Amino acid sequence: MRLDRSSFWHLTRYGIGPVGLLFAFALADCDKAAQAQSAAPPPLVTVTQPVKRTVTDWNEFTGRFEAIEEVDVRPRVGGFVDSVEFKDGAIVRSGDLLYVIDPRPFEAAALIAEGQLADARAKGEFAKRDLERALNLVQTNAVSEQAVDQRRAALQAARAAETQAKGALQAAQLNVEFSHVVAPITGRVSRRLVTPGNLVQGSEGAATLLTSIVSLDPIYLYFDVDEVTYRRNSRLWAEGLRPNVHGTTNPVQVMLTGELNPSHEGTMDFLDNRLDASTATLRGRAIVPNKDLSIVPGQFGRVRVAGSSPYEALLIPEAAVATDQSRKIVFVVKEDNTVEARPVVLGPIDEGLRVIREGLKAEDHVIVDGLQRARVGAKVTPKTVELPTGGKAARAKP
Repeated sequence: MRLDRSSFWHLTRYGIGPVGLLFAFALADCDKAAQAQSAAPPPLVTVTQPVKRTVTDWNEFTGRFEAIEEVDVRPRVGGFVDSVEFKDGAIVRSGDLLYVIDPRPFEAAALIAEGQLADARAKGEFAKRDLERALNLVQTNAVSEQAVDQRRAALQAARAAETQAKGALQAAQLNVEFSHVVAPITGRVSRRLVTPGNLVQGSEGAATLLTSIVSLDPIYLYFDVDEVTYRRNSRLWAEGLRPNVHGTTNPVQVMLTGELNPSHEGTMDFLDNRLDASTATLRGRAIVPNKDLSIVPGQFGRVRVAGSSPYEALLIPEAAVATDQSRKIVFVVKEDNTVEARPVVLGPIDEGLRVIREGLKAEDHVIVDGLQRARVGAKVTPKTVELPTGGKAARAKP
């Protein structure tokens, strides 16, 4: 309704005052608003069809990393430390020299043992020739059988003394070798706990701790599986829906502290034979490659263990899921462009998308953007997009 100058003249001519004029103008504004509202198109929403792909359910646990090999380095012989041959916190290889303990006392003992061995060999050689002469003389009765037996016993004693001297020499040589403390495993060494000039005790007493070494690649991740999960996985295994938890290297995915997505992969190689009665959990272990040595023993991690065999599933973005009291629902645009609320049963998140176990079909169009503009039973203007495997909208269809 439009009031021009002539209309205004006619209204005033027939006795309509200012109040009437204001009322007329208000009616005109309401008429314009009603016309604009009736002409507004249905709200625009973004819809997509569920992604269908093969997924695997995962069970997630908190664990702690531990070294596969860990050694406290202690000397096998006592003495004064001559030098330290490693840098604190460095990577050392098996056989690398770590400490040198003054070897001179052991080298002197080795020289004495060599002399004793040479003396024993000489005595043994003399006893052998003496026995040979006696055996020749006994044939002419020049010596008695008793003399032969005595010389035979002397030869045996000389050989025994030679054996003892060999053992003493080997022990002395080992002590010389042990004075050079080497790394027994490959890994990262800790700091030096003893500096040159200090006296250390060997293995004959309370051996002094020199340092420690831990292996890093690969590394163990220990975690505890609750009884409910263990029973569920055992049931799935019995039904042939997942690998056996015992004796099978099930794949695992590992997330470190602060990570939202798995950064390492490994295999589960051990599951204990009994539950802890105090916690009702079962200790499991995964072995994780650590090529970049970024994981250290004692560190926390989250481990995801396969909870099912691969299966086909429908997935949608997490943002498309709404909550209606105790139910999870999604909004589906039907063929006539009206909105329908569909209850669904949710599964886990896989690569950024939520698995829908029940409630959707592959041909459904789910609202992923514009939920606040959608009303159940009302019409909308759908704009279809495709979802890549990563879970975000890719491109709109023309």
